[in-house]
Amino acid sequence: MVIPILVSKMKSIRKHIDDILFLDIETTGVESGYDKLSPELKSFWLSKSRLLLRDKNISEAIASDLYLSKGAIYSEFAKIVCISIGFVIIEDDDIVGMRTKSFYGEDESAILEDFVDLMNKHFDQPKKQYLCGHNVKEFDVPFICRRLLINKIPIPKRLDITGKKPWEIDHIIDTMSMWRFGDYKNFTSLALLAHVLDVPTPKDDIDGSMVHSVYWDDNDVERIAVYCEKDVVTSAKVLIKLLGLQVESSFENISKTDFQKS
Repeated sequence: MVIPILVSKMKSIRKHIDDILFLDIETTGVESGYDKLSPELKSFWLSKSRLLLRDKNISEAIASDLYLSKGAIYSEFAKIVCISIGFVIIEDDDIVGMRTKSFYGEDESAILEDFVDLMNKHFDQPKKQYLCGHNVKEFDVPFICRRLLINKIPIPKRLDITGKKPWEIDHIIDTMSMWRFGDYKNFTSLALLAHVLDVPTPKDDIDGSMVHSVYWDDNDVERIAVYCEKDVVTSAKVLIKLLGLQVESSFENISKTDFQKS
C-alpha cells in the first residue's frame, strides 16, 4: 500500500506545484556573543555546551566560541532574522521562474507576525496547498513554532505538527527527507544536493555559517535576506528535479512586495 500512496502523493504535488509555498529561515544568536547573554542564559548555555562537547569541564571561553558557531541553531538561544517564501510561476505549462518575498529585520516578533498573517490569508487550502523546504520538518518549522511560542504569537494550524501522524503532515514536503529514501542517519546539505542533481545555483557571497557575523558585526540583514531568497529558489529547483520535471534554463527569481499570485 505504501508505494501506491507515495505515487499518488507525487502526482498531486506535480499537479499542484504552483500551489507550493517554499520556505527558508535564517537565524542568529539572540545576542552578539556569550558575554552579552543574561546570567541565566549563560548558565544554561554552559550546560548545553558541556552536553554538546561531552565534557563536563569545558571553560567559559570554549562555551563562548561554541555560542558563535552553534548558538544560532538552538531556538532557546537564538532568534529568526529572516523568513523567505516563494512560489513557482507557470506559463504555457512551463515552470519559468519564482516570485519571492522576505520578512526580515531586527524585530523578530514583527517578522513572525507578518509571516503568520500571510499564512492565515493565503495558505488555507489543506487539500491542495503544500509547504516545502530543505530539512524543513526538522529545523525550519519546529524553530518557527518555538519562536512563535516565545513571542506569544498563535501558531498557524498548518505549522503545528506536534504529535501529528506522518499522513497528517503530508502538506509539508521536505526535500532532504525525499533524498534520504528512508535513510535517517544521512544528512545532505541543500548546496550538496543541488550540486549532485546538477541544479544551477547563484554564486553566494555568504553561507549559513556567516549569518551570525553578518547580522551582528556588519549589521547587514538585507544581505542575509538576499541569501535566504536564493535558498528558497534553490529548494524549488531541487524539488522540481526530484519530481522528474524540467528546470527551464531561463528560470528566474522575481521578487515582488505584493505576494498575490495573480
